[in-house]
Amino acid sequence: MKKSANNTSPRLSVIILNYNSGKYLSQCLKSILNSSLTDRVEIIVADNQSTDNSFLLAKRIKNTHKLITQIKLIPLGQNRGFAAGNNQAVSFVHSSSDFVLFLNPDTIVNTDTLQKTIGFFDSHHKADAVTCQVVLVKTGRLQPECHRGFPTPWSAFAHFTGLNKLFPRSAIFNNYFLGHLDLSTTHQIDSCVGAFFAIRRPVGDKLGWWNEQYFFYGEDIDFCYRLKQQGYRLYYYPRCSVKHFQGISSGIKKQTRQLSSATRQTKIKIAKASTQAMRIFYQQHLFPHYHPIIRHLVLFGITLLEQARCFKAKYL
Repeated sequence: MKKSANNTSPRLSVIILNYNSGKYLSQCLKSILNSSLTDRVEIIVADNQSTDNSFLLAKRIKNTHKLITQIKLIPLGQNRGFAAGNNQAVSFVHSSSDFVLFLNPDTIVNTDTLQKTIGFFDSHHKADAVTCQVVLVKTGRLQPECHRGFPTPWSAFAHFTGLNKLFPRSAIFNNYFLGHLDLSTTHQIDSCVGAFFAIRRPVGDKLGWWNEQYFFYGEDIDFCYRLKQQGYRLYYYPRCSVKHFQGISSGIKKQTRQLSSATRQTKIKIAKASTQAMRIFYQQHLFPHYHPIIRHLVLFGITLLEQARCFKAKYL
């Protein structure tokens, strides 16, 4: 029998930042409520001024599950983006929580995922953050961004030119998504996608959580970069997984473009934000290590990518 959240303090706080996620937020919440260990988990749904019925559906779910787990619904005053919204949500985390999990609203967690996440931290004391297998619903394959290296100019060049495919087991050519590592084993990685990112709470406090210069996209790589620069360890743990629809809020992903309610204006704004995130990351973290010529080439490449993404967002 599950204990009431009133009698058991949570160890894990699941933060879901919602923006026009429709029924997908409801599916996500229900999957968490069907999980093992829900009496040691709290759910915090922060809403970035959604204009659909997703937050209302979340309220209905909360009203029917009062005795199972603690659900906090936080309407944010304005949409300041992914990083700022998550930072606001962190302030509502229960004082007893040891770990914070940032979870996208368009995900579905397996019944044992949250339990295994806590168990991983308990058995791996040197692990400061962890991600799992993030499986794309459309393809059934692993989302590459959940297991990646940092996008240095060389690794990005090798990836976008296809050199990585010529040398699939080479660390030199496959560092963009760490293709040389065994995806069936637990190991350290550089970076992961923010769709499922769990971290020890004291570590997040020391890092200051998310960098609010990022509006949408790139903030997860920035977080992971600062994590590693400070000597902390991020792990990829393949024994648990979530399913990810990907792109429901943004509307710019091909596999979910038809499922998203995002307007054309929203798609264009997100397309620009995705490439602006690249500029911010390179300028803040990588440019000091590279020659000015390399810097100009990188910025030129980002500009071309931005034009292509905005064109797709506007006309496709």
